[in-house]
Amino acid sequence: MNEGIVYILTNPAMKGLVKIGMTTREMVDIRMAELYSTGVPVPFECSFAGRVADVKAVERAFHIAFGPYRINPNREFFEIEDTQAVELLKLMCIEDVSPSVKTELNKVDEVSRDSGQRMKQKRPNHNFEEMGIPVRSVLHSNYNHETCEVVDAKKVNFRGKVMSLTRATREMLELEYSVQPSPYWVYEGKILKDIYDETYGTVE
Repeated sequence: MNEGIVYILTNPAMKGLVKIGMTTREMVDIRMAELYSTGVPVPFECSFAGRVADVKAVERAFHIAFGPYRINPNREFFEIEDTQAVELLKLMCIEDVSPSVKTELNKVDEVSRDSGQRMKQKRPNHNFEEMGIPVRSVLHSNYNHETCEVVDAKKVNFRGKVMSLTRATREMLELEYSVQPSPYWVYEGKILKDIYDETYGTVE
């Protein structure tokens, strides 16, 4: 058996995704520094971290439990609620080490922490009805030539499937994590982000 630490992370820039990471290193700060690379806009936040007796066994358990929700077989990102992973990990860990992992994550610079907090400020999810975009309206991508059709206040038909605009945008961009969709779509010549900001206001 190989003892180690399993950590469950979320990121304000990766809405709807959870990262389940594992390390056998005692120096968790090294791993946390690697995670907050130049390719990640704001720092990760730790939902829970636990020391386990057998990292490989825990890894297998998570893959079996959440495999169908894994975004990319080469990445440890899952489209689940973090509470689902936390409850499973609590059953298998021998020690809660969340405070130490959170401490390491908080060592990032103040500007980065502030950026993450701004992203977490809650504004409403976009609602096509509230934004004055009726059902059957066609949204045009400003990334490529694709379109989607509004089917209700929250969903669109993209590539023949009904889904959220967030998911449609992720599939269009071929990303393994979610991004804010509104900058990538246009309605009647106007970028959706501008319509959203006019409807709900902007973050100061």
